[in-house]
Amino acid sequence: MSLLSRITAPTARHDVARLVATLLTHHQGIRRPAPRTLPTTAAPRPAGTALPTGPTGLGTSAARLAARKTAEGLHDDRGERGGGVPELYCPPVLRDDPALGREVNDRLVEWADEVGIYAGRLDRVRAADFGRLMMLAHPDTDEPDRLLAAGKCALAEWATDDYYCDDTTVGSRPELLGSHLGLAYAALDPAHLPSRYAPAWERDMGSDPVRVALRSGLAHLGRYAEPSQVARLRHEVAVLFVGYGQEGSWRSRGHMPSVHEYLAHRQINSFLPCIALTDVVGGYALSATEYADPRVRRAVTTAATASTLVNDLYSMTKEHDSSDVEFNLPLVIAEEERCSTHEAIERSVEIHDELVRAFEAEAAALALTGSPELRRFLAGVWAWLGGNRAWHSGSPRYNGA
Repeated sequence: MSLLSRITAPTARHDVARLVATLLTHHQGIRRPAPRTLPTTAAPRPAGTALPTGPTGLGTSAARLAARKTAEGLHDDRGERGGGVPELYCPPVLRDDPALGREVNDRLVEWADEVGIYAGRLDRVRAADFGRLMMLAHPDTDEPDRLLAAGKCALAEWATDDYYCDDTTVGSRPELLGSHLGLAYAALDPAHLPSRYAPAWERDMGSDPVRVALRSGLAHLGRYAEPSQVARLRHEVAVLFVGYGQEGSWRSRGHMPSVHEYLAHRQINSFLPCIALTDVVGGYALSATEYADPRVRRAVTTAATASTLVNDLYSMTKEHDSSDVEFNLPLVIAEEERCSTHEAIERSVEIHDELVRAFEAEAAALALTGSPELRRFLAGVWAWLGGNRAWHSGSPRYNGA
């Protein structure tokens, strides 16, 4: 089920909702604030070479994160709640500007109305407050339009999930999923047809609100992104669509995946397209070579999986139509290990924490030798983890159970 569908589902009234709310509400996370400036020992440099000062704020913090991690280790300040289940291990949110979040959210709802997605349901889009998510997860810019560009891309991707994968009331049909996703991708990576067929193709592209939204979102992003960054997003969205297809296959044949299969799925059906825009929103560019480095790829996909498992955990406070086949990590663990919901949630938290620590260690090593842009990008991913958790933990949609 897509993020928007999970957020706007009715609050559950059963024991699972109370259990998750007890375990996950009001987390304090890591109490030590994330570092904010580059240290002078970020990476080896020739004697006499000056360090670049660069921008201040979150975007310059990754190397000090690495230095402190190497020198002293990151102190685990977690408390114990809910019968001994530990809180999520996650960085703190680095910026909370409610006014900025509201402005981005207002603009995002206006755009959704313009392109036609969620017609008649814009109150649900507003309530989801994706503008606040963008504000929390990208603290290295105060520009509403940059945050809006990222928000448009995210909302268009989630609309793709709703319209084609999950929500039969807006036309989702399992037998059409592959065809719909192929057309959706063509909105991002245009087909170049002979002139005789181009007008009909354009009519197809403009006849579906999801395709209109995907195209519009990418066009807005193009005001800020370099071609390599646009190509990066296209790749990540293509992978995301593979994940949509995989989940659709599970649902159509009533398949419950194994835990390892589900975790691999959560790497591709994740927040990765959002995280991939970290440098675009921040106003700089990580090179395609560094982004494609296998070590960077491992770190970033690990963070993306962890951030998506946060959604798995918080969305358990919602109930859904009993005819739907839903998937989340605690459910999959409970099915495979034949354990209680409490035990499955506890194990899910442990998996989340292991992934966050893996990213932390990988990012620390990469920041010591990588470019200034890579250090800034890794800091942005770290900030995404904190902002994502803060958005989930603070949303009344998740915490009203």
